[in-house]
Amino acid sequence: DLLTGIVFENAATIKNFNLEQNYPNPFNPKTIISYHLSKTNRVILSVYNLLGRKVATLVSGKQPAGRYQAEFNGSGLASGIYFYRLKTEQGTWQKKMILLK
Repeated sequence: DLLTGIVFENAATIKNFNLEQNYPNPFNPKTIISYHLSKTNRVILSVYNLLGRKVATLVSGKQPAGRYQAEFNGSGLASGIYFYRLKTEQGTWQKKMILLK
């Protein structure tokens, strides 16, 4: 399945969790993805191609509240648009990034 939007469990969730735009974007070959958790959560941060196929899992596990950064290295991938998805117990967020070689 290819997600094309951001899904929030409820309006209060928006204030408590934040998935930031990757930097730099476009990138070659590395970029940083930052996110904030307001409380301890099970977290999965994954990267998908345009076909919806997972190309990387950057984070998988329980994390305490705080701000986090994960580095994504796209050196083995083709130029193009990719999506990164943060899944927590409160909802799922997704953003787009561009790998430009």
